[in-house]
Amino acid sequence: MSKWVLGVLGGSGLYEIDGLENAREEQISSPWGEPSGSVMRGNMGDVELVFMPRHGKGHRLSPTHVNYQANIDVLKRAGVTDILSISAVGSLQQQYAPGHFVFIDQFIDRTFAREKSFFGDGCVAHVSMAHPICERLSQLAYEAGQAVGATCHKGGTYMVMEGPQFSTFAESQLYRSWGCDVIGMTNMPEAKLAREAEIPYATVAMVTDYDCWHEEEDDVSVENVLKIMAANSSNAKELIKTLCAGLQGTPRTNGTQGIESCLDFAIMTPADVRNPELMAKLDAVAGRVL
Repeated sequence: MSKWVLGVLGGSGLYEIDGLENAREEQISSPWGEPSGSVMRGNMGDVELVFMPRHGKGHRLSPTHVNYQANIDVLKRAGVTDILSISAVGSLQQQYAPGHFVFIDQFIDRTFAREKSFFGDGCVAHVSMAHPICERLSQLAYEAGQAVGATCHKGGTYMVMEGPQFSTFAESQLYRSWGCDVIGMTNMPEAKLAREAEIPYATVAMVTDYDCWHEEEDDVSVENVLKIMAANSSNAKELIKTLCAGLQGTPRTNGTQGIESCLDFAIMTPADVRNPELMAKLDAVAGRVL
């Protein structure tokens, strides 16, 4: 058993966290390159929280240019035990209206211009992504969302597009036909990398618009998104506070999905032929097994 160290990746509209005690900024370097920026570390009660704005200060990084490898590596080095992703999304279904929170449980990854693994030339590993979300953390976040009065939906499929442009009408209709519920640009390969780092990961998908499929609603635009985003961010901050309050006094144990030990049988490359340079970069992400 150990203490909760909650990592929060703030998406569009969430660039800071209120109410942190003993707040301090830390710059943590990564062998995987430059992360989105420094982390803000502090406490909410007896829960330690490590916050990183995914797009950097001033929203300077597009979804394609976020260094997801470095961000996850930095959170691992910071001692994070669980990651909560806060993400702005468009809705692909009528029941998910702007302002609603969707606690998704599946992804479809359609990104193509990003590094998707810590492993590769010199050390190959295959982790399971059948159930990409930590069920325990997602349930706790869902309960916190309900407690702060947000309209919450449990479960759903997040379609991850490359961006940075929004969808065409034809694309939006295609994703709806696949049964996708929300669409965004940032949770892949983030969730895959968190799994490789053996960190439980959950997403709060904050709906800002109806993408462009809804004929009775305006097409998605930055102006409309920003209006909804302000209200969503306020609710997200309250959700995080409530979640931390719920974790207080509860020792953290490993979950039942095996996320914290998923590398035990994932690495295929024998130790004697692994690339030493790659092994050095994996010291935080896979140090437990290497």
